Amino acid sequence: MPEQRNIVILGASYAGLGAAHSILKHILPCLPSDGPASYKVILVNSSSKWFVRHASPRAAASEQLIPYDKLFLDIEPGFKQYGLNFEFIEGKASAWDPADRNVSIVTAGGERVEVRYHALVLATGSKTFSPLFSATEVGHQQTRAELDAIHAKLTSANNIVIVGGGPTAVETAGELGEYLNGAAGWFASRPSNPKASITVITNASQLLPQLRATIGQQAERFLNRVGVDVRYETKVSSSHSEPNGKTMVVLHDGEEIETDIYIPAMGIQPLSSYVPAELKNEAGYIKQNTGTLRVDAAGARVYAIGDVGEASHNSIMDIIDQIPVLTTNIRRDLLAAHKDVLANADSKDRVFKVNTTETQLVPVGRSKGVGAILGYRLPSFLVWLIKGRDFMLSGAVDMLDGKKWAKEATWKGQ
Repeated sequence: MPEQRNIVILGASYAGLGAAHSILKHILPCLPSDGPASYKVILVNSSSKWFVRHASPRAAASEQLIPYDKLFLDIEPGFKQYGLNFEFIEGKASAWDPADRNVSIVTAGGERVEVRYHALVLATGSKTFSPLFSATEVGHQQTRAELDAIHAKLTSANNIVIVGGGPTAVETAGELGEYLNGAAGWFASRPSNPKASITVITNASQLLPQLRATIGQQAERFLNRVGVDVRYETKVSSSHSEPNGKTMVVLHDGEEIETDIYIPAMGIQPLSSYVPAELKNEAGYIKQNTGTLRVDAAGARVYAIGDVGEASHNSIMDIIDQIPVLTTNIRRDLLAAHKDVLANADSKDRVFKVNTTETQLVPVGRSKGVGAILGYRLPSFLVWLIKGRDFMLSGAVDMLDGKKWAKEATWKGQ
C-alpha cells in the first residue's frame, strides 16, 4: 500500500487558501500516481469559516452594508471538487516539532491530534489589535460578536477615536463617518448635520505613508467630508475601559480623551506562537529565505507565506505574488523527494521579489477613494469602481473556490 505523504497547510485565509488550491490544482496532478507514495493536502484553520478581512471596515459600520453571509464564508465547500485528495481540520496549531516533522493541533472540539507532514506550509497570518479586523486566531464567532457590539454602540455614540494612519484606519473612519454623519453636499467641505465626532489619531506626519503625501492629503479631505478629523504626530500611551462603558485614551503628552468607541486600527502581530523560538525573529515573524520562501532551518519542504513570514510586507498583493513562487518551488522539492523521480536538473528555484511600486487602494466612505497602482495615481472614481463599490467581495468568492488560481502563472525559469 502506498505511503501517504501529507502536505499540511496551517491557516486558511488569503495565503492558506491560495496555497491549498494551487497545490491541489497544479502540483498533485503532476506527481507520480503509480509509485510508492500518495499525497494528500490537509488544511488546518481555527474556524470553519473564512472571514473576508479586507471588507471589515465597511462591515464595522453596519450589517446592512455587508451582510454576515457575505463576510463569513464556509471554507469546505470550495474544496469538495478535490475529493479524497483534501482534508479540512477545524483547529489551531498549538506546537510544532520540526525534528519529528509533526504538528500538534487542538481541534474545535478540544481534542489534541498529531499530524505528521511530508511538506509543511506555514500560512497562519497575523492578527490585528482589534478583533474587528481579524478572525484568524479568535474564530469567526468572536469577530461576529465584536461586530454586533460595535453596531449596538453606534446607535448612541457621540465620540469615536480611531488610532492608526494606514488603510484600515482610514477606511474604517470613512465608513463610520458616512454611516453616522452622511457626506458633505455640493461645494461643502463637511456634513451639514453630523451625529458623531470622529477623530483619527496617527503618530505619522501624513495618512497612508506608503503613498505620496498628496494622496494622503486627499484622503484627509475626503474624511473631512464625512465629519472625521485627523490628529498627526500624536501617540497613544494607553487606554482603559471605564465603569460608565466608555474608554479613556491617554496620549503621550498626558492628554486624556474619553470616547464612546475606541478602535485600535494600527499594526499587526504575526500568529506564530506555535513556532519554536529559534525559528522566529525578534518581532515574531518566521525566519525564512525571503526569495524561495523556504524555512531552511526547519528541514526539507517547509515554507512560510503571507503575513507570518519575514518575506511579507503585510499586504494581499504580497500573498498573490508569493503563491506562484511557492507552487514552483514546492513542486520541485516534492518531485526531488519522490523515489526514482528527480527534479528537472535544468530548473531553478523561483524567487519572490517584493513589489516596491506605489500600489494601494483605499476607499474613503461609500463613494470616494484614493490610491495608486504601479506608481500611477488613480482618480477617486476608479478606486470606487475597483474596490470601494463592494470591497471586492466578488473576488473573495473566486479565492475561496479556487477560480483565482485556476491557471498557473507561467514562469520562464521552468
